[in-house]
Amino acid sequence: MAWFFTEENISGNNYTLVGENAKHISKVLRMRTGEDITLVSPDKTQYECKISLISQGEVTVDIISQKPCENEPDVFVTLYQALPKGDKLELVIQKAVELGVFEIVPVRTKRCVVKLDDAKVSKKQIRWQKISEEAAKQSGRGIVPEVLPVMDFDEAVKRASFDDHVLIPYELCEDYSLTDRLRESIMEAGIDTGTEDIKIAVFIGSEGGFERSEVDLVVKNGGEEISLGHRILRTETAAIAVLSHLMLTIEAASAAGKG
Repeated sequence: MAWFFTEENISGNNYTLVGENAKHISKVLRMRTGEDITLVSPDKTQYECKISLISQGEVTVDIISQKPCENEPDVFVTLYQALPKGDKLELVIQKAVELGVFEIVPVRTKRCVVKLDDAKVSKKQIRWQKISEEAAKQSGRGIVPEVLPVMDFDEAVKRASFDDHVLIPYELCEDYSLTDRLRESIMEAGIDTGTEDIKIAVFIGSEGGFERSEVDLVVKNGGEEISLGHRILRTETAAIAVLSHLMLTIEAASAAGKG
């Protein structure tokens, strides 16, 4: 079913979509009156709707039913992704949103090859956010994850230090595997007992990885380095691998707690 986000909370028995949403329904999807769509409002309420009227630049729907959207993870995960080459960040954003990330922060690190000036960053910011929105619609999210402005590494580490858990995969780490650390983090955080507002930050390096000094800075600010195994993963693969493992572990813990 087609999935859309509204910019304001909904009241009443009907709602009118305008702008890009209306255009997408009428011009791109070529939907007709009587067809069903799903709307999600900023308060994470999910509305099942039926199109009642399509006019120039507007689509009006009747609200059939509503319920809280249950498609969001029980924790807030922020991905701090070092800027990769080419269009790799677009893939990372798309897959991260599908997997349930709360927000994405592009980060400049010492080994980043990409150099973006302010004009390029502004244009890319708009595109990155659009990719997040489209991925959120496709995957049935309850929110559209925000892609924040590009940050320097020091700034990103300082911001992440306020989260409950900060993880940084590093190819030379031998102390903790991702599985072991996630298990301990879940036990410490009480995810399986329904504790709310748990925040986890994950740092992923660029093609050249992190310098030792960067890993040390994260650890100094309360983070932990982890291992993803003996193989070296591409930056886009590492992000997807960590988030997949993280979300599956969280979902399993949450289900066990609710059961």
